[in-house]
Amino acid sequence: MKIEKTVLSVSHRTTYRYSTYVETAQHLATTRPQNCAWQRVLSYEESIEPTPSYINSRVDAFGNEVLYFSLESPHRSLQMISEATVELTPRWASLDPAATPAWDTVAAGMRFSVGAPFLPESEFCFASPNIGLSQDLQDYGLESFPEGRPLAEGAIDLMHRIHADFKYRPLSTSYDTPAHRAFDLRSGVCQDFAQVMIGCMRAIGLPARYVSGYLRNDPAPGQEKLIGADASHAWVSVFCPGSGWIDLDPTNDVLADLGHVTLAIGRDYSDVSLLRGLILGGGSHRVDVGVTVLALDAEKK
Repeated sequence: MKIEKTVLSVSHRTTYRYSTYVETAQHLATTRPQNCAWQRVLSYEESIEPTPSYINSRVDAFGNEVLYFSLESPHRSLQMISEATVELTPRWASLDPAATPAWDTVAAGMRFSVGAPFLPESEFCFASPNIGLSQDLQDYGLESFPEGRPLAEGAIDLMHRIHADFKYRPLSTSYDTPAHRAFDLRSGVCQDFAQVMIGCMRAIGLPARYVSGYLRNDPAPGQEKLIGADASHAWVSVFCPGSGWIDLDPTNDVLADLGHVTLAIGRDYSDVSLLRGLILGGGSHRVDVGVTVLALDAEKK
């Protein structure tokens, strides 16, 4: 059987310009795409200007590679550029949503029980800094999950509803807007769509995690350009026994596949923001971000 693979190049540039000098700075960056069953990193490099005084990398609790660097000399700007080439393999050819386990059986299995084995996926059933488990989120989620419904069927239906009910509206929210606020607004960006859907899943006892990444800029012939393709993107990963983690993009109402590059996973945005840190000085600042994701090759093997 021939499996079509897609090779994408990813370029991400972030530039901060400060109104006064930053005396010292310490930053964390999550910019290296993941190696996983459906994605292979063929090459990766990053550059930072000014040159850091210290730089090191580590793998965090979620398996993401996080870069730490510090700047000890005064500077008026900071630029970080990452370049990657990744190979993607189709993921969903064998997925039959109607054949997945009943959602309520899965939710019951995630609950703590004395003597029962610990399920690592259950850590994504709980509230997190940006996602509280409110009654409103639970009620909205349950509309897609009547008793006994197959889990993947319900998750895909929830994705459809969020896509239909919420408006993609840049600047209506900010990086730290909690899921319940975006739910009340019924608007936001990809981060908000993802966190609302995660909140709905967790509120009914199902494990769901936040995925950060990129979207292909140049759609395949006959396909429309995805919303959010000119910046970093976010979507949802739902755990389904027998199928593993199923990635759903409520912003675009699609399963994440050959147009989605997986960067990092976490409980919500606060775990995987691309560049964050502490600075001394700097005054006000302006940030410019540029993202390009283009197909390099498509081959059949």
